[in-house]
Amino acid sequence: MGRGPSIEGRKNAEDAKRAKVFTKLIREITVATRAGVPDPALNPRLRTAVDKALTANMSKDTIERAIKRGSGADGGAKMEELRYEGYGPGGIALIIEAFTDNTTRTVADVRHALTKHGGNLGTSGSVAFQFTRCGELVFHTGGDAAKEEKILEAALDAGADDVVNENGESTVICAPENFEAVQQKLLEAGLDAAHAGVVMRPNNRTAVSGETLETLLELLEKLDSLDDVSEVYHNALLPADVAG
Repeated sequence: MGRGPSIEGRKNAEDAKRAKVFTKLIREITVATRAGVPDPALNPRLRTAVDKALTANMSKDTIERAIKRGSGADGGAKMEELRYEGYGPGGIALIIEAFTDNTTRTVADVRHALTKHGGNLGTSGSVAFQFTRCGELVFHTGGDAAKEEKILEAALDAGADDVVNENGESTVICAPENFEAVQQKLLEAGLDAAHAGVVMRPNNRTAVSGETLETLLELLEKLDSLDDVSEVYHNALLPADVAG
């Protein structure tokens, strides 16, 4: 009779996954620091990156080292922020954001992932018009009408532009410049988002199924596994059981 993965094997897999998440967060903190000042209180983007790192249980020492690296205090390699646009299987539009110290490696990795899964790399602006940059805060509600109503009232009172309820989630949408204020007011109302940040939100979504869906999910997983890739946005309407 076959045996499942050992406890040690599962722990190693979890450790590897955690290390990959930390790598991405450290790069995000580094670039956010370089884009502004090394003080989260005076650098909103850095403050958001630090909050994400703390939520992922990153130690304050690690965060401080990343900020120090971003400020150039340790002479670390120069990190660049990149954005790629392209198409996946079924013509799904993709925006891929990356932080890297080697642009040649990163573009080759991204292009290879797209090509292998029936997609292609486009030119700058080829798909960006299909997305809108906005603040987004996602709350798990499980379809609880009372909770959805509480989120709606608090969000509108906080100055949000819209609230979308779907797949057991309430998504609060606001202007990028209002994101921090809206997030703070929702926290004061006792509402802590499961996911929050300034994102590229698709204006419309395209339904996918069958082999196209399977290939797209493989592509998204491959892109996410690349150390240099920080975020991947797409306009696919995924089934509820895989939408998370």
